[in-house]
Amino acid sequence: MSIEEMIERRFVCTKCRGTDCNIKEVSMSGAGLSKMFDIQHNHYLFVACSSCGYVEVFDPDVLKGKKQGQVGTILDILFGR
Repeated sequence: MSIEEMIERRFVCTKCRGTDCNIKEVSMSGAGLSKMFDIQHNHYLFVACSSCGYVEVFDPDVLKGKKQGQVGTILDILFGR
């Protein structure tokens, strides 16, 4: 089961107690060279309540219990993940 599926199954909005959500993965560049070359190696999950629109942001690496290594970041740069 993917992280997105787990979030959808367990989601309860902290503002309105709604149980439906929309999930989008967002990639962002960091500072310095990654910003200059538009290298987007920071990935986050934005979870929005379908009822009230409240958004929570999650780091998928933390939810998976691991941090993506340098090899993964290099592959992201080369293949534009």
